[in-house]
Amino acid sequence: MLFLLFELDRDRYALDAADIVEVQALTAAKAIPGAPAWVAGVIERHGEPVPVIDLAQLALGRPSQPWRSTRLVFVHYSDAHGAASRLLGLIVERATQTRRIERERFADSGIATPHARWLGAVASDADGMIQWVKVQQMLDDDVKALLFAQPEAHTP
Repeated sequence: MLFLLFELDRDRYALDAADIVEVQALTAAKAIPGAPAWVAGVIERHGEPVPVIDLAQLALGRPSQPWRSTRLVFVHYSDAHGAASRLLGLIVERATQTRRIERERFADSGIATPHARWLGAVASDADGMIQWVKVQQMLDDDVKALLFAQPEAHTP
Protein backbone atom coordinates (compact mmCIF):
# COMPACT_ATOMS: atom_id res chain seq x y z
CA MET A 1 0.00 0.00 0.00
CA LEU A 2 1.16 3.53 -0.69
CA PHE A 3 0.99 6.12 2.10
CA LEU A 4 1.60 9.84 2.40
CA LEU A 5 3.73 10.35 5.50
CA PHE A 6 3.46 13.43 7.70
CA GLU A 7 4.48 14.47 11.19
CA LEU A 8 2.81 15.88 14.27
CA ASP A 9 5.60 17.18 16.46
CA ARG A 10 8.18 14.38 16.25
CA ASP A 11 5.75 11.51 15.61
CA ARG A 12 5.09 10.12 12.14
CA TYR A 13 1.70 9.33 10.69
CA ALA A 14 0.42 7.90 7.42
CA LEU A 15 -2.57 8.54 5.18
CA ASP A 16 -3.58 5.79 2.75
CA ALA A 17 -2.97 7.19 -0.74
CA ALA A 18 -6.18 5.46 -1.90
CA ASP A 19 -8.14 7.99 0.21
CA ILE A 20 -6.30 11.00 -1.24
CA VAL A 21 -7.74 13.05 -4.09
CA GLU A 22 -5.14 15.83 -4.19
CA VAL A 23 -2.25 17.29 -2.21
CA GLN A 24 -1.57 21.00 -2.53
CA ALA A 25 0.31 23.78 -0.81
CA LEU A 26 -1.37 25.17 2.28
CA THR A 27 -3.85 27.93 1.48
CA ALA A 28 -5.99 29.95 3.84
CA ALA A 29 -9.45 28.63 4.69
CA LYS A 30 -12.46 30.81 5.44
CA ALA A 31 -12.97 30.62 9.20
CA ILE A 32 -16.31 29.39 10.53
CA PRO A 33 -17.23 31.22 13.76
CA GLY A 34 -18.62 28.87 16.39
CA ALA A 35 -16.95 25.77 14.95
CA PRO A 36 -14.53 23.74 17.09
CA ALA A 37 -10.94 25.07 17.05
CA TRP A 38 -9.73 22.11 14.98
CA VAL A 39 -12.11 23.01 12.14
CA ALA A 40 -9.82 25.30 10.16
CA GLY A 41 -12.77 26.44 8.06
CA VAL A 42 -13.90 25.92 4.51
CA ILE A 43 -12.07 26.24 1.22
CA GLU A 44 -13.35 26.28 -2.34
CA ARG A 45 -12.21 23.50 -4.67
CA HIS A 46 -13.50 23.51 -8.24
CA GLY A 47 -16.43 25.70 -7.22
CA GLU A 48 -17.50 23.53 -4.29
CA PRO A 49 -17.01 24.30 -0.57
CA VAL A 50 -14.89 21.74 1.29
CA PRO A 51 -14.58 21.64 5.11
CA VAL A 52 -11.01 21.62 6.39
CA ILE A 53 -9.69 20.01 9.59
CA ASP A 54 -6.36 21.02 11.14
CA LEU A 55 -4.89 17.71 12.33
CA ALA A 56 -2.35 19.36 14.66
CA GLN A 57 -5.17 21.26 16.37
CA LEU A 58 -7.29 18.10 16.58
CA ALA A 59 -4.51 15.87 17.89
CA LEU A 60 -2.26 18.23 19.84
CA GLY A 61 -4.42 21.26 20.65
CA ARG A 62 -2.27 23.67 18.65
CA PRO A 63 -2.61 25.03 15.10
CA SER A 64 -0.48 23.57 12.33
CA GLN A 65 2.73 25.44 11.63
CA PRO A 66 2.76 27.19 8.25
CA TRP A 67 5.98 25.49 7.11
CA ARG A 68 6.80 24.91 3.45
CA SER A 69 6.10 21.23 4.06
CA THR A 70 2.63 21.84 5.55
CA ARG A 71 0.06 20.64 3.05
CA LEU A 72 -3.66 20.70 2.42
CA VAL A 73 -4.70 17.15 1.58
CA PHE A 74 -8.10 16.55 0.02
CA VAL A 75 -9.45 13.10 0.91
CA HIS A 76 -12.55 11.10 0.11
CA TYR A 77 -14.76 10.78 3.16
CA SER A 78 -17.79 8.53 3.38
CA ASP A 79 -19.43 7.45 6.58
CA ALA A 80 -20.12 3.91 7.73
CA HIS A 81 -23.74 4.20 6.57
CA GLY A 82 -22.63 4.13 2.95
CA ALA A 83 -23.42 7.76 2.27
CA ALA A 84 -21.97 9.26 -0.88
CA SER A 85 -18.32 10.20 -0.68
CA ARG A 86 -17.63 13.83 0.21
CA LEU A 87 -14.40 15.77 0.09
CA LEU A 88 -12.68 16.68 3.33
CA GLY A 89 -9.56 18.83 3.60
CA LEU A 90 -6.85 17.91 6.09
CA ILE A 91 -4.00 20.21 7.09
CA VAL A 92 -0.91 18.10 7.77
CA GLU A 93 2.61 19.15 8.73
CA ARG A 94 5.87 17.91 7.23
CA ALA A 95 4.19 15.97 4.43
CA THR A 96 7.37 15.36 2.47
CA GLN A 97 7.34 11.76 1.33
CA THR A 98 5.38 8.72 0.35
CA ARG A 99 6.20 5.20 1.39
CA ARG A 100 5.02 1.73 0.47
CA ILE A 101 4.15 -0.27 3.57
CA GLU A 102 2.52 -3.67 3.42
CA ARG A 103 -0.77 -3.90 5.34
CA GLU A 104 0.58 -6.91 7.26
CA ARG A 105 3.32 -4.76 8.82
CA PHE A 106 0.74 -2.73 10.75
CA ALA A 107 -0.22 -4.01 14.19
CA ASP A 108 -2.61 -2.83 16.88
CA SER A 109 -0.88 -0.34 19.17
CA GLY A 110 -2.50 -1.93 22.23
CA ILE A 111 -3.69 1.49 23.42
CA ALA A 112 -7.39 2.38 23.25
CA THR A 113 -8.04 5.88 21.89
CA PRO A 114 -11.82 6.38 22.10
CA HIS A 115 -11.51 10.16 21.65
CA ALA A 116 -9.16 9.73 18.71
CA ARG A 117 -10.57 6.64 17.08
CA TRP A 118 -9.03 7.78 13.79
CA LEU A 119 -5.62 6.66 15.12
CA GLY A 120 -5.05 3.24 13.66
CA ALA A 121 -2.43 0.55 13.79
CA VAL A 122 1.33 1.14 13.90
CA ALA A 123 4.25 -0.10 11.79
CA SER A 124 7.98 0.28 12.22
CA ASP A 125 10.73 1.08 9.75
CA ALA A 126 14.35 2.16 10.03
CA ASP A 127 13.26 5.64 11.16
CA GLY A 128 10.88 4.49 13.91
CA MET A 129 7.13 4.03 14.26
CA ILE A 130 4.40 5.22 11.90
CA GLN A 131 0.73 5.35 12.89
CA TRP A 132 -1.98 4.90 10.27
CA VAL A 133 -4.60 7.67 10.27
CA LYS A 134 -7.98 6.19 9.34
CA VAL A 135 -9.79 8.96 7.47
CA GLN A 136 -13.12 7.13 7.53
CA GLN A 137 -13.00 7.02 11.35
CA MET A 138 -12.17 10.69 11.78
CA LEU A 139 -15.64 12.20 12.26
CA ASP A 140 -18.30 11.28 14.78
CA ASP A 141 -21.99 11.90 14.03
CA ASP A 142 -22.02 15.37 15.63
CA VAL A 143 -19.01 16.51 13.61
CA LYS A 144 -20.45 15.07 10.37
CA ALA A 145 -23.63 17.05 11.00
CA LEU A 146 -21.54 20.18 11.55
CA LEU A 147 -19.27 19.80 8.52
CA PHE A 148 -21.69 18.28 6.05
CA ALA A 149 -24.93 20.05 6.97
CA GLN A 150 -27.74 19.77 4.50
CA PRO A 151 -28.27 23.02 2.61
CA GLU A 152 -31.15 25.13 3.83
CA ALA A 153 -33.66 26.68 1.46
CA HIS A 154 -32.86 30.37 1.16
CA THR A 155 -35.66 32.91 1.10
CA PRO A 156 -35.20 36.41 -0.32
